[in-house]
Parts: sequence; C-alpha cells; structure tokens
Amino acid sequence: MQRDALHYLSLLDVSAKLKAGEATSVAVTEALLERIAQHDGALKSYTTLLGDRALAQARAADAELLSGFSRGPLHGVPIAVKDLCYTGYAPTAAGMFIHKDFVPPYSATVVERLERAGAIMLGKLSMTEGAYALHHPKMPTPVNPWHAELWTGSSSSGSGAATAAGLCYASLGSDTGGSIRYPSAGCGLTGLKPTWGRVSRYGICHLSESLDHIGPMTRTAADCAAVLSVLAGADPNDPTSLLAPVPDYLAGLGGGIRGLRVGIAEAYAFDGLDAEVLATLIAAREALADLGARLVPVTFPAVGDALTAWGHLCTAETAVAHEATYPSQAAEYGPGLGGFLASASKVGTMDLAKAQIARGKFAGQVAAVFQDVDVLLVPVLSMPTPTVAGWREMVAGDISHVLRYSAEFNFTGQPAITLNGGFDKRGAPIGFQLVGKHLSEDLLLRAGHAFQSITDWHTKHPALD
Repeated sequence: MQRDALHYLSLLDVSAKLKAGEATSVAVTEALLERIAQHDGALKSYTTLLGDRALAQARAADAELLSGFSRGPLHGVPIAVKDLCYTGYAPTAAGMFIHKDFVPPYSATVVERLERAGAIMLGKLSMTEGAYALHHPKMPTPVNPWHAELWTGSSSSGSGAATAAGLCYASLGSDTGGSIRYPSAGCGLTGLKPTWGRVSRYGICHLSESLDHIGPMTRTAADCAAVLSVLAGADPNDPTSLLAPVPDYLAGLGGGIRGLRVGIAEAYAFDGLDAEVLATLIAAREALADLGARLVPVTFPAVGDALTAWGHLCTAETAVAHEATYPSQAAEYGPGLGGFLASASKVGTMDLAKAQIARGKFAGQVAAVFQDVDVLLVPVLSMPTPTVAGWREMVAGDISHVLRYSAEFNFTGQPAITLNGGFDKRGAPIGFQLVGKHLSEDLLLRAGHAFQSITDWHTKHPALD
C-alpha cells in the first residue's frame, strides 16, 4: 500500500489493514513519522515526539499480530495524547514553560489503558498554558491546518491540528469549557466530551477539577467509539470515576436513530446565530430527520447565571490547581493564565456558595428538558471559527458569548459529541454538537455514526500536500 494513502484513513480502516496483514504497524508508524517531519515544523502540533519508542512499540505490535494475538481495534495504530496526560517516560508540561522538563513518576490511567490496548504512542501534543485560553509565549502554538490565520481551538489545539492533518489517527483532549469541542469544530473532527467521571482523570494536570473531562478526538464517530471503549470505566486511583458498566460502543453503532427524540430549542440554539452557522445547524436537523429521528420542540433554561457560576468555580479551582507555583513563581507564567490566576482573589466565598447553588438548580432544569428528548441539537459556536487575532481580542474582553453553547454542559457534566456539519465561505469547517443525558455516550456515538453514514463532511481533509 502506498504510504501517501495511509495518513487520512480512519483509525478503524488502518486497524483492519493491520489485522488482515495488508499493512504493518512499523510501516504505518514510519509513514506518520515522515509526515510529522514534513508538516509539523509549520503546524507545531507536537511538543514531544517519541519516534524511537513508537517504532519499538510498533515492532512489538507486529509480532503479536503476526502470532494471531490481537489486543483490539487500537492494536498497532499510532495515536497521540494532549500534554496534560502524565507519561512516566516523557515530559508532561501541560503547556507551561515552568514545567517543560517535568517527567512524572507514573503515567495517567488513560495513557496506560491506551498502551495496554496496543496503541502506538507517537508523542505529546501541544496545548494552551495550563489548559486555559492562551498559549505560553515560550511554548509551541499549534496552527490550524485548514487556514493558518484561524483559531485552532482552546486548549486541545495540538490534538485538533495533529488529528486533522493526518499526523495521528486519534488523540486525547480535555474539556473544561469547550476544549474538546472547539478544536474539533475548528479542525473538522469528531470529538466526544464524555459524562463527567466516565473517563478517569488520574494523572491529569487539572484546570478545574469539578469541570474537567477527558475524551477522544478522531475523524469519525466509529473511531471515537473504539477509543472510548478503551478509556471508559471505573479507576480505583480516581475516586470520582463512575462505577457504571461500560457498554460495547462499537457494537451499538449500527442500530440507526429511527424514533430518536432530538430536542430543538429554537430560542436557545438557533436564534442569533451567524447565517452560515445557522444554515449548518438547519442542515444537520434535516439530516437527522431524514434518518428517522423525531424533532421535538423544547425550551432550554437561560444560561447566563450558569455561565457566571461556571466562571467563579473555574477561576477558584484553577487557583487551587496552581497553588504550589502561583503566586510564588508568577513571573514564569504567561499573560493569559497569569492574568486569570490574578483574578482569582476577586472570587469570594459568597460567589462560590452562590455558584454551587446555581449549579444544582441549573442541573435540575436541564434534566427536566431531557425528560422529553434523548439528545439536544446545538451549535458549538454562534459564529464561524474566529481568527487567531479575533480570539485574542475575545479573551481580552468578555468571552461569555463563546462559552454560550459549551460551558453549561461542563457545569452539568453531560456528554456531548461534536461533528463536522459543513464549511463556511472561507473553506473552514463548521461543527455542531449533540448533547445527551448522563452516560448516553453510546446513543451519541450511534447518532453521530448515522449522520456520517449519509453525509461526507467528515471525509474532507485539509490540503497540506
């Protein structure tokens, strides 16, 4: 097989070729390492490349596969992880210059599970400083492979760029207010923010512990299902991980969505959108209806107070995450995260108490909405992906309008899948999301797979060659 045909295959397509003996893990890994060497100087998606280690893993995978032993769909497939996942064999900086040489004493549970499943670890992916909104000026800033002037998404920016550019077949991201969903939308990927606690966060550098989620970023819903099947499940090292049994996400993909109740909250999700985003959302709504889903009008609660409360919690919990180094080493922080931490002193005990009360009430209001629907159709952003310069202006001001369709579902801890629904006039992807009830990842993945069975947006790739 020609190497130049490899890099944009889906994870499951590569897996099938490896299992059938039509390709070797070494050949696939070498092809991606060559592609990284060719393109990542411009894209800056990797902060640490583990080429020699990856090839050693690939040789071991080939030997096992040749003997007839398979660890599952990820066996022999090259992937990468966001650099806030601890790796006991490589630095974990979490986008922070202050930690650029930190090698953890152990690996995160998600890393261990991926490697036990036979995945080939290509490296660590660049991210914003501490998983907040901006990159540290001394650390790599990933470039959107579709258009260099466009925002790549916070904070899983390297995960978005690498997966979209064919520099890995899947990646891990984290999401505290939208950071799996923004880069997935901006880079044309399928990204899943699981239910809070569905995936262990042991060995993760936190932004905000009660809001952080870890999940897969891939090119298809089926690939997402394969990765989530490995990641999900209780972890004795993470007492917040959920004990609920893990379904077979891949086995359930083909069931279709006839009769699925899709919530349409016009005032919340459709009013006030940019025309191109609105057209994408309407097209997604029609595609779901064509697949047999029932469109159910619903009223979604006002999100203003929830976003304010999310902000107070996120600010205070970020200060907790950095108490060992901020303010004692404040000079080594970048202006984005440093400025955010400086604002933590403005969050008082009354603010935090009100935030917790608001969280409970809002979660109850949203749960009531989901009594009548199975999933909710919403945009990721109200506008097309902003430019890098435009994003910096937003961070310097009020970003509540950016968070409008994302942070509230970190607040409630519900799962959400992001899908590519088309392109704007610049040729940049426009994503949308389906939000589900707690622990409904199987349903979201099935809906995403059904959508991708009648559309081809997910098959489009940036023209780098």
